[in-house]
Amino acid sequence: MIPFLGDSGRRRNINLGGKTAASHASILDQAKTQRLERETQRRKYESAIKVQAWYRGRSEARRAKAQMQRDFDAGSSPHAGARYLALFGQEDEYRLNAWSLAVIKGGDAALFGPFTAADAGSWQILLQRLSLVLLRTVSRSPESPSALNHLKILDALLSVSTFKKALPFNGENLCLQITSYLLRHDFFRLIREGYLHVPPERKTAPFLPPWTALALSPLSTFSNPSDFANCLIQFLGHVLTVPLIPNRLPLPSVTYLAIHLPISRLDQLPLPEFLTSFPSLESRAHLIANLSTFAYPRFSKVSGPVIQAYLSLISGLMETLPLGCFEIEKAKKADRWGAEEPDTDDDEIPVAVQVTSFELTPSIASLRLDQRTLNRLQAIQSPAHLQPLLAASSKHPSTRIALCNFILNLCDLMPSKRNNVLGSMAATGSGGLIREIYRGWVRVAPLGKDESTRTWSDPQLTPSWVTLLILTELFNHILLTMGDDEFFASAAPNATGARNPLTLDEVVAFSRQLLNVVFALFTELDQRGLQQQGIRGLRMTWEMIRERGTQCLQAIHSRDSRRPFVPTDHWLRTGEMDLKTFVEAALAEEDDLVAGARTLTKRQLALLSPRLGILNNIPFAIPFDTRVSIFRRFVANDQAKHPTDPFDRRASRTRVSVRRGKIAQDGFDHLADADLKGEVQISFIDQFGNEEAGIDGGGVFKEFLTSLSKEVFDSDRGLWLETGQRELYPNPHSYATEPHSLNWFRFVGRILGKALYEGILVDIAFAPFFLAKWLKKQSFLDDLASLDPELYRGLIHLKHDPNPEALSLDFTVTLEELGVARTIDLIPDGSNIPVTRQNRLQYIYLVSNFHLNKKIRLQCEAFFDGLASMVDPKWLRMFNQQELQLLVSGANSPIDIDDLRENTQYGGVYDDDEETIRLFWKVLKSFDQDQCRALLRFVTSCSRPPLLGFKELYPKFCIRDSSNDESRLPTSSTCVNLLKLPRYKSEAILRQKILQAVTSGAGFDLS
Repeated sequence: MIPFLGDSGRRRNINLGGKTAASHASILDQAKTQRLERETQRRKYESAIKVQAWYRGRSEARRAKAQMQRDFDAGSSPHAGARYLALFGQEDEYRLNAWSLAVIKGGDAALFGPFTAADAGSWQILLQRLSLVLLRTVSRSPESPSALNHLKILDALLSVSTFKKALPFNGENLCLQITSYLLRHDFFRLIREGYLHVPPERKTAPFLPPWTALALSPLSTFSNPSDFANCLIQFLGHVLTVPLIPNRLPLPSVTYLAIHLPISRLDQLPLPEFLTSFPSLESRAHLIANLSTFAYPRFSKVSGPVIQAYLSLISGLMETLPLGCFEIEKAKKADRWGAEEPDTDDDEIPVAVQVTSFELTPSIASLRLDQRTLNRLQAIQSPAHLQPLLAASSKHPSTRIALCNFILNLCDLMPSKRNNVLGSMAATGSGGLIREIYRGWVRVAPLGKDESTRTWSDPQLTPSWVTLLILTELFNHILLTMGDDEFFASAAPNATGARNPLTLDEVVAFSRQLLNVVFALFTELDQRGLQQQGIRGLRMTWEMIRERGTQCLQAIHSRDSRRPFVPTDHWLRTGEMDLKTFVEAALAEEDDLVAGARTLTKRQLALLSPRLGILNNIPFAIPFDTRVSIFRRFVANDQAKHPTDPFDRRASRTRVSVRRGKIAQDGFDHLADADLKGEVQISFIDQFGNEEAGIDGGGVFKEFLTSLSKEVFDSDRGLWLETGQRELYPNPHSYATEPHSLNWFRFVGRILGKALYEGILVDIAFAPFFLAKWLKKQSFLDDLASLDPELYRGLIHLKHDPNPEALSLDFTVTLEELGVARTIDLIPDGSNIPVTRQNRLQYIYLVSNFHLNKKIRLQCEAFFDGLASMVDPKWLRMFNQQELQLLVSGANSPIDIDDLRENTQYGGVYDDDEETIRLFWKVLKSFDQDQCRALLRFVTSCSRPPLLGFKELYPKFCIRDSSNDESRLPTSSTCVNLLKLPRYKSEAILRQKILQAVTSGAGFDLS
């Protein structure tokens, strides 16, 4: 390089310091840095080009827009003005309104005239874009001054008749193309937004009538089924899901919408596709509320397929909604027909599930519905809606399955109105619908015919499940207000006025079929999956199906218990199980539950312990003797936790002295809070203040219990009253609800529980409706016959009176106590609600419920509180009312002398062949039943034989010799069931002495 010529290139660097060259890594870093710098420069260059292009584009757009504005203002050509508005109309409300005014002023020629020119295709495209601009503008600002002008243009563009009038040859096709364009660009979504921009209170807004007419226009435009179906999907999904749409419109618009809504073409709706298009549960609820409001006046005029489509649509929408979500808040706390909560421990509401996906639905709290929407939803169960629907369905039998599914879903979404819904359905054709469902579907269905449960989830069986479930609901409902005379009336030849829609033979067949289904749900299906799994196409889980079937079975079995009509062993399912294994499994499950120390409802019990679930829900499927044996085993296991061995330090003992004349008061004072599961030793004090001889090894306590029961259950004491059949129930008088009286009821419950716990029979008869409460069951009309026959006959007369309004009844009852009468409302404002033909069943139910349940609720609760402290309630639920009476007081059957002899033990010189013993049995066989019972009471302190025969008597009946003196009377030790019998040689003397001893009525001094 020559210096004087300048630096002509890159100068070479020469290292003169002796240092090494740069490392390999530093060279790579340097190259990377240089590469990034070049990339940055390139991006800056490209960005600059883009910014310049954007700026030039915006500048050109502003110039073009300004030029188009000048052309529009100059009115140079229709196309020029339309082109500007198609591009910028939403930003220029002033010019858009001016164009609308000009078109309106110019009439059809201004709007349709360009279609006759050579560039008609360009004009069509501009009108499509302009129609969308107009629609978006009105949707955004529906109350603007220009909204009505825009709507007039839109109405003309979407009117087939207007197009055909202006353009006869191709007008209809052009209208279809513009409408299709708008549908592709969210026509119905924009319609929905327009409605939502105006609050419901502004129903006088001028834009609402033309806006509503515009919303319906596409539905009358398309004749092609697929195009119409697509249009209908969007209309229902966007417009009819607007909350409170009937409340948003003025009355003429509501009428217009109701008339032009294409209900008659609802069968063209592709249901599966439609049901998957909803993003929220609230939208489903609003669609149900709006569609049902407009549809029900048209039911009588539409075809069967349309009714089918309506029912399927509403049911499909309901199936995914949470259970009870249609309830008004105050109704959620009320029992069916407005009564207070039933006395049941099953107050948990089963969670509704969407069975198609086997996932839990959202909770009720996630569904936000305003009060007015809830009121419209509540109207679905009203007679005004249901009666036309039921009448239309009766004309078209093909809709029955859809109707049944609709009713099931409706009952689930508004449980407090269940009886109103079922009542309307049951009354259809005077019970003819129930007969039709049973004979047409249930009787021929494969369910309950001993087939494998593996096929139960088959979708082809869904119609069979639907009809079985609705029949179960309906039949259980009619039994609430059906007297026994009505139930059995159908059995009489040529019976008139029979109210049972099924013959007795049909009830027998139906109950067996239902029992097979319910029993299999307890035993064969996986209990862990019952809450999540069910039938595809229904919202019910297996658990819910089992629960409803159980309720119906219990109602039918209750009728059979009062007045048998089914064959022997009809209810038993022992052929499918080994009873010994069943008993051991039930005991093991009970031990597991006790170890868990949890109080479970019947529903929870059925899920955790299938055998205990059977015993607590359908106990009649197991023989009575087996259940009594299980009960005794349960008690024995519990007694093992409370030892009574005198040498056991853990043993709990209570020693009480009781005066013969004050047994009830002394018992209450000393035992009200005592540990009655432990040993209780009683010493009687005679009338002279001396303690009676005798050591209480159990027999004295049995004597105490027997005497105490006679005293506390005496109706003269004021706590108890007797029915006409001399059966006891709690006194409903107000003084029986005072704290002191309730403490007595609690004490009586504890004492009776002690008798059951120890297996001591008490000669007391209780009213069946009171015994039903031990089982947590409500009492209804039939039970009223034993309490108040006159009131029962009056309610039966009211039930069949052709003109109940003439009786001038209202929803109140009148109570009179101590000469003072007071009126009580059965429902809120009941004094102002007359009893009519439509609501008389509700009145009958509420009156029965008041007298049988509400008046004695506090007394019963106190009694059951005491009873439950001694005997686990789930043990008692293994029996019905009649069986409970046997458990309390024993079988009122003749004493079997042969059975007693076979189970008798002997002591001393006696054996079965000894002369005195042979005379004893000969004399005993000559006694009448009263004398036999007196002897049995003398020896065992109870006049009734054990439920399962004398083999169950513990200790065994025993006879031993006492002396050779024939002048002495026989004596007994009731604590060990021992008869001390002198060695009589004469039959006459033996007879005389025994009768004298057993009828003397002496205390324990005699023994």
